[in-house]
Amino acid sequence: MNYRKDHIPRTTAFNRRPGNAMNATTITIHNTANEKSTAANERSWLTNPSNNVQASYHIVVDEREAIECIPLNENAWHAGDGSGASSGNRTSIGVEICESGNYAKTLDNAVTLVAQMLKERGWGVDRLRRHWDWSRKVCPRLMYDGGTWSAWYAFKAAVLGRLNAMNEEGSEMANDKANIKVNGKDVKDGMIIGGSVYVPLRGVGEALGAAITWDNAKKLATITTKEEK
Repeated sequence: MNYRKDHIPRTTAFNRRPGNAMNATTITIHNTANEKSTAANERSWLTNPSNNVQASYHIVVDEREAIECIPLNENAWHAGDGSGASSGNRTSIGVEICESGNYAKTLDNAVTLVAQMLKERGWGVDRLRRHWDWSRKVCPRLMYDGGTWSAWYAFKAAVLGRLNAMNEEGSEMANDKANIKVNGKDVKDGMIIGGSVYVPLRGVGEALGAAITWDNAKKLATITTKEEK
């Protein structure tokens, strides 16, 4: 999925980009409520002269791309709860999910996008909000399910799964290799994990001239040196 920035001007009508500084604490999820509109269409709508409403949002995502319309350190008018210091409008990043085209693909893109945003900030899915949580508007409407919000909980679970996978991948990538020598012999596959050096037991044993056996039933590794034989 392509992510691009196409910020609306500060001079956009109806104060849609007020420029108020924001240190976001949550991410709020919306549906666009337009079955034919793409992310590019939604970005264009923000600066369309025929648009006479104040509403705006930070990011819009569809089956092909995500577009950042307002910088994430500025507020947007997406939560419907006024301009108070603790309002969603002043504390939350608004993400609009398009309803057009391949919605399953769009939803998967949204899961990836939101998981990445959480990972970058060191947040968990407890930081996710619905538009509903701020002003009781039925939004994201495709996750409402007659009031059960089952699709919302499924979305959060999918984001959690994607976030966990990203964190595991990042943890593996962060592990540095360690160079190990035993009696002058190189031992391969040494790793530094969490500040500790880990080496393969068989590699160390063989470098010492020892025999290594493994009892799978007992989960027991045995090292026998020449002196012990």
